Amino acid sequence: MKAAVVRAFGEPLVIEERPDPEPGPGQVRIRVEASGLCHTDIHAAHGDWPVKPRPPFVPGHEGVGLVEKLGDGVTHLRVGQRVAVPWLGRACGRCEHCLSGWETLCEQQINTGYGCDGGYAEKMLAWADFAQPVPAGVTPLDAAPLTCAGVTTYKALKVAGVRPAQLVAVSGVGGLGHLAVQYAKIAGATVAAIDVTDEKLELARELGADIVIDARAQDVGAELKKHGGAHAAIALAVNPAAFEAVNSGLRRGGKLVMVALPAHGTIQVPIFDTVLNGTSVIGSIVGTRQDLDEVFRLHAAGRTRVIRETRTLDSVNESIDAVLRGEIKARIVFDLGVDG
Repeated sequence: MKAAVVRAFGEPLVIEERPDPEPGPGQVRIRVEASGLCHTDIHAAHGDWPVKPRPPFVPGHEGVGLVEKLGDGVTHLRVGQRVAVPWLGRACGRCEHCLSGWETLCEQQINTGYGCDGGYAEKMLAWADFAQPVPAGVTPLDAAPLTCAGVTTYKALKVAGVRPAQLVAVSGVGGLGHLAVQYAKIAGATVAAIDVTDEKLELARELGADIVIDARAQDVGAELKKHGGAHAAIALAVNPAAFEAVNSGLRRGGKLVMVALPAHGTIQVPIFDTVLNGTSVIGSIVGTRQDLDEVFRLHAAGRTRVIRETRTLDSVNESIDAVLRGEIKARIVFDLGVDG
């Protein structure tokens, strides 16, 4: 099989031939049809974060494909079934986090494309219990971004407790942000979209944003305060300054939900204002299997649009460069041979 491999941090990925992996007990082998390019994959390939993967490895945690082979003990999936493999590749299922519905906080978790090989390959392994069935009506090319960009922003809005008629600020309208705008609208919120490119601001308008803020020319906090301040701000721009800017636009009792992970990123949180205004700073990490099931069902019902462009896996290095230059409207999805 062909795979895109990180051989050394910061170096171009290498396209190479590897033997087909064999599923162990509780695993399945998947023939990958589509795999999304997430900024997390770039962080993984560059070794940006304190906890690093171990080269050589195959990145990618938005892999979607058809089950090709079952490992021992797998009875709930069938050969030929379409599944998605998210960031949460496996959790222990026994700790307090898993048992209380917060499996994404499990300290024993293994992350796809980080702690094990991921979806930048023609074939991949997945733990069957965490391979998410993709419903009819959701194409592989759409399912791939929903598997991370979708479920991550959907969960962030849940964590924020967004309710109808609230003002929700979405900071960063890209692969994640274009879906966050849609989920906030589904929740009945008034949406303020924030970005620094004309193309993404126009995309936000097309997707239903009620307020559009150009952070190049406008004071984000002041603009949000003109509308009473945000009940919730979903921080998706990979820039610590963007976190601080949107935090300054919260209303009393508002919540800053941190999602993006800038390398070595820190922000200054003013203690006096935070205490006096009763605001909250919250971290939100991806979503659970139940969250992803809901994301897929919303898309199958026609409630969301995935804005994407497709490329071949051979273009992986050029695609990463394009993302880093800010040239991609929303999401790149590698097409590894979608049927139909």
